[in-house]
Amino acid sequence: MNTKRSKIIILYVTIDIICIVISFYLPYLLRYLNNPFIRSLPIYEKWIRLGSWALLPYTAVFVIWGILSVIFLNHYHLYRTVREYSYLDEVILVGKALFWASLSAAGAVFFFQIKIYSRLVFAVNAVFLFLSCSGWRILKRYLIRRRVARGFNNFHVLIIGAGKIGSALGRQIAANPYLGLEVIGFLDDHREGEVDGRPILGTTADFKEIVRKYFVDEIIISIPSERELVSRLILTCRRLGKNIRVAPDLISLGMEGIRASYLGMIPLLEYYNKGLHGADLLLKRTFDIVVSFLGLLLLSPLLGLIALAVRIDSPGPVFYVSRRNGKKARLFNFYKFRTMEKDADRKLDQLRHLDETDGPIFKIKKDPRVTRVGRFLRRYSLDELPQLWNVLKGDMSLVGPRPPTPEEVVRYEDWQLKRLEIRPGLTCLWQIRGRSDLSFREWMKLDLFYIENWTFWLDIKILLRTVIVVLKGEGAY
Repeated sequence: MNTKRSKIIILYVTIDIICIVISFYLPYLLRYLNNPFIRSLPIYEKWIRLGSWALLPYTAVFVIWGILSVIFLNHYHLYRTVREYSYLDEVILVGKALFWASLSAAGAVFFFQIKIYSRLVFAVNAVFLFLSCSGWRILKRYLIRRRVARGFNNFHVLIIGAGKIGSALGRQIAANPYLGLEVIGFLDDHREGEVDGRPILGTTADFKEIVRKYFVDEIIISIPSERELVSRLILTCRRLGKNIRVAPDLISLGMEGIRASYLGMIPLLEYYNKGLHGADLLLKRTFDIVVSFLGLLLLSPLLGLIALAVRIDSPGPVFYVSRRNGKKARLFNFYKFRTMEKDADRKLDQLRHLDETDGPIFKIKKDPRVTRVGRFLRRYSLDELPQLWNVLKGDMSLVGPRPPTPEEVVRYEDWQLKRLEIRPGLTCLWQIRGRSDLSFREWMKLDLFYIENWTFWLDIKILLRTVIVVLKGEGAY
């Protein structure tokens, strides 16, 4: 481990220790210094009393808890900055680490029968610990991302293969400047010119010369099917001391689950259909019921105000009810606040020629049928709130592919029908990746990616990011 890396780890651990000490002792002091009896004592005697009957047992727990916190934070690789993580990814990892550390500390309190330990202080300790340890990391990531986006410590990347996968890699790198990657160009044996504004610098025969000339730090191979060529490039990279990564050429099959494993000494990539089943479905449905019920309860005043605004703004019903296809294409009544004129559906055929999508759905940015209140509701997705009732009933889930109409489903290609294997959702992956600005085909691919890679934490991340996107009003019309 180099000296610079060691200093960074020591700095990160030191900041965590400061956060841990503050998070533990501040709630403790607030709890006991507000005690009328202790507050009435002279200052010196107060601390004598605290030390004799409360401070030492608390400190013993704090030490155990603090050590466990550092151990678990290190286990989740939180003493380094992984550029690929989002803010939310890192916060979730902090939450996981501190959950296990806190659970272990609670077990220690129970095992050693430390009855003097206040449950209120323990709960506040845990909250403070999470807020402080995740808070400073959010600030750190923000500052690092700003510096990296301006070119600090960026890495030159050379992509081997300028085909479909190679160009997609280039676009993804350009769309995420915080990764600190700069594509200097491509090498391709069959193409010349440019790809998305980046030059094709030569063929694979020029590999060693290009790597040296442009000071390439990392190579990404997007043509793994050419095994002999890939083997030769990997050996050359090893001699040059360069990092190399290989993009699988099976992504066009629909981003299924991928596991890396070994069969003896042979490395394998396993592609498998993950999907949702058993305990996954039970957890997802339980979460849907709890959140939708609380949402309807807490948002009922807002729902009433929106209903009143819709009624005053234009004649017609408050709710728009349509038939949609749910899981396994089952039909159900889909509820929204009405955002269009009363007879909007009858005028649809007159507007078909203005359709701005590339699939069976219909959308235009400036739909003349949308009302004044409707425009506001759509911008911030408030028209979707009645679907919490659909979620509670079991027609929909909080997260999943958006429910299509029967007319759309009839026009689906075979591979697109897979999105009907789970309950449709109130929000989905494409709503946090561009919303209505994405093409229909991109919607489908993101929906299939969600189905094949579902985790409970993915649902949480999508819900939290949906709130951010909705508040910004991005990509909605």
